[in-house]
Amino acid sequence: MHNAIFIATALLFLAHTGHAQNAVSNFDDAPEAFYQVHDTVKNKRQLLEPINITVQAAKPLSVLKSGIKPMDLPQSIQVIGAETLQQQQVLRLSDVVKNANGVYVSSARGGAQESFYARGYDMSANNMFKNGFRTSSGSMPEVASLDKVEILKGSSALLYGNVAPGGILNMVTKTPLFVAGGEIAMQAGSYALYKPTVDVYGPLNNAIAYRFVGTYENSESFRDNVARERYYLNPSVLFKASAKTEILLQADYLHDDWTPDFGTGAVGRNIAEIGRDTYLGALWSNGQTRQASVSGLLTHKFNENWKLGFATSFQNYKRTSEGTERIQPLENGDWNRPLGKNRNEDQIAGQQLSLQGNFNTGKIKHQLFTGVDFEYAFSQTYTFKYDPAVYDMINIFYPSLFVQRTDIPYAANTKIVKTEMNRFGAYAQDLISVTEKIKVLAGIRWSWQESQPTTHDLVAGTVTDERWQKDVAFSPKVGLVYQPLKSLSLYASYANSFTPNTGVTILNETLDPSIIDQYEVGVKNEFWGGLLEANVTLYQIVNSNLAQMAQFNADGTINTNSAVKVLSGETTSKGIEVDLSAKPIDGLNLMAGYSYNNMRYTKTSGITGSFIEGDRLVRTPVNTANLSAFYTVPSGILKGISCGAIANYIGDRLGGWNNTVGQTIPDRSIPLEGYTTVDVSAGYTWRKLSFLCKLSNVGNVLNYTVHENYSVNPIAPRQLIGTLRYKF
Repeated sequence: MHNAIFIATALLFLAHTGHAQNAVSNFDDAPEAFYQVHDTVKNKRQLLEPINITVQAAKPLSVLKSGIKPMDLPQSIQVIGAETLQQQQVLRLSDVVKNANGVYVSSARGGAQESFYARGYDMSANNMFKNGFRTSSGSMPEVASLDKVEILKGSSALLYGNVAPGGILNMVTKTPLFVAGGEIAMQAGSYALYKPTVDVYGPLNNAIAYRFVGTYENSESFRDNVARERYYLNPSVLFKASAKTEILLQADYLHDDWTPDFGTGAVGRNIAEIGRDTYLGALWSNGQTRQASVSGLLTHKFNENWKLGFATSFQNYKRTSEGTERIQPLENGDWNRPLGKNRNEDQIAGQQLSLQGNFNTGKIKHQLFTGVDFEYAFSQTYTFKYDPAVYDMINIFYPSLFVQRTDIPYAANTKIVKTEMNRFGAYAQDLISVTEKIKVLAGIRWSWQESQPTTHDLVAGTVTDERWQKDVAFSPKVGLVYQPLKSLSLYASYANSFTPNTGVTILNETLDPSIIDQYEVGVKNEFWGGLLEANVTLYQIVNSNLAQMAQFNADGTINTNSAVKVLSGETTSKGIEVDLSAKPIDGLNLMAGYSYNNMRYTKTSGITGSFIEGDRLVRTPVNTANLSAFYTVPSGILKGISCGAIANYIGDRLGGWNNTVGQTIPDRSIPLEGYTTVDVSAGYTWRKLSFLCKLSNVGNVLNYTVHENYSVNPIAPRQLIGTLRYKF
C-alpha cells in the first residue's frame, strides 16, 4: 500500500509539471483592485450570480480561524458547500457527512441524536462546533440555515483545546448580505413529510444588513407510531461600523418534539429479525429538545497585515424524554420493558480573542495567529425512578402474546448531578515561509481546565461535592510544507492532543490526562486551475498512555476496584484517505472519497477486566467511501435541467461492546455487515422557480446503526422527497 501511495504521488507531480505553465494562482494573491471590483459588483444584480462562485473559492475557512490557505496547511480538510447541500436536499447532518470520507454515523441513540466518528474517534462529546463555538451534540441540528460544513481532520487541539484527535466538524450558518434577495421553499415527501423554509436577506442601510432563516417540519416515519415536529429560527445582523470594523450578531432557536425509538434490539450477537417498521416502545413515549444560542463576532483590521478578532457566545440546551427504553429481549423474544425518563440541561458561555498578522524578518515571511479562549459550562443531569421499574412484558416476535399497557406511570426525581467546567487556553502559531516553496507551521497551546460535579440526593436530602478534576496540558504542532508548484503541496506534520481521564491512581490522586500523538503526511493537488483536486493523506494516531484498571494497589495487593487506574494501555489508529473533486465541464460536479482505518488496542495489561490486545474497537469500520455526480445543463434548449446521484459505503464493523479479559458473560460484540446506499435526483430550474426530486436508498438496503446493544436502529428505506423553490 505504501508503494502505491508513493507512485500515485509521483504521477500527480508529473501531471503538474506538464501543466505548470497553465497553473492558476490562489485568489488570495489577487491584487487589491480585484476586491474593489468585487465591492462594486455586489450592487449589480445582473452580475451577482457568476461573481458569487468566484468569491466562495477565495473565502478563508472559518474552521482554520487563522486565515491560512488550505494548500499551506499540513492537515486534511473537507468542505461541503451550500450548492451541494441544496442539490442533495439534505434533511439531517447525517445526509451532509455522506460527502466526507472517513466520517460516518456511528449510532442514533434512541432517535434523539446522531453520533459521528472520524479516524476511529467519537466526535460527539467535544468535537462538534457551530460558527467556531462548541455546541451540544445531543440534538438533531437544523441544516436549513447552513452555508457550509467544514471538517478539519486529525488533531485540532492547537486551536480548539480538549478535542478528540479524529477531527472536528464546524457548522457555518448563512450570514447577511448587502444585496436584497432570498427564497421560499417547500419540501414534501414520503411518510407525510412537509417542510416549508424561508430565507430572506438584504440591507437596512449602507451600514447594516440582515438575514432571517426559518423553517418548520412535520413528519411521520417508516417506523410505526414515530413522528417528529420542529421549528427553527435563525436571525442575524451585520454592522459595518467603519471601513475597518465589522460586527456580526447571530442567534438561533430549535424547538423539536420527537418520539424516542430504540429500534429493533439484538438477541445475543444477532440483530432481532422483526419488521423494519415495528415500533417496540410504549405508545406514549415522547421527547423534547430545546436549544438556543446567541453569538457576536467583532473583527477589526488595523491595516492590510494585522487583524483583531473577538467573539462571544452563549448556548442553552435542554432535552427531556420518557418512555420504555433499552431493548434487550430474551432469546425467545420475551422482553420486560424497562421504564426510563431522562432530563439533561447545558449552558455554555465562551469567549475568544485572537490576533492575526503578517510580517517579514528579512526575506522570511510570517503569518502569525495567536490568542486566548475561555469557556464556562454548567450541566445538570436528572435521575428519575419508577416504581416498579419494569412497565410490562411483550414479545418482540409475537406481539399478540401479551396485552400492552397504555397508562403513563409516575417517575420521581431522585437525584440531580450539577457539573461546572472551566476551560482556558492560550496559543500561538506561525506559518513561516522560508521560501516560496518551503513553509513551516509551528505552534503550541497551553490548556487548563477543571470540573467538579455536585450530587444532590433528593431522597436522602444530601448535597455531596465531588473532588475537582484539574487537567493541564501543552499541545504542540509542527508541520513542513513543500510546494514545488502553487497548485501542488506535499506535507508532513506532528501534533498531539489530550483527553481527561476519570478515576484515581493507586495513591488516590486524580489521573493525569492522556496525551495522544498524531503523525500525518499527505499531498494536495489542484489541476488545470482548480478543475480537478486530488488529495491523499496517511496518518497514525497513538494513545500510548491509555487509562486502564490497575493490576495492583499501592500496598502490592491485587486491585479489584475498576476506578483505580494506571496510564499504561495503548490504542493505535492508522489509515489512509483519498479525496477527489472535479468540474470537468461547465455544470458538472464530481466528488469521490475513500478511507481506510485500522484502530485497535495495541497494548493492554492483560488482567481480568482489561481490553484484549489486538481487538478492533467497536463502531470503527475498516472502509468507507463516497461518490457523487451532479449535472445542470448550463445552456441551450435543455438549460436548467439537472440530475445527479450519490453513493455512500460503510464497511464491516462491530456494534455492542468490546470484550474484556476473563469476562464471564458471552461475546458482547455485534458483527455488522457493510452496506451501500444510492440516492438519485432530477430537477428543473426556470428563471426564479425550481423543482428538485430525490429518491433515496434506491436499492431499499437494510442495515443498522448500533449504540452498544440496546439501541439498534434500522436505516431509512427507499423514500421520495421533492423541493419546490422560488428565489426573489
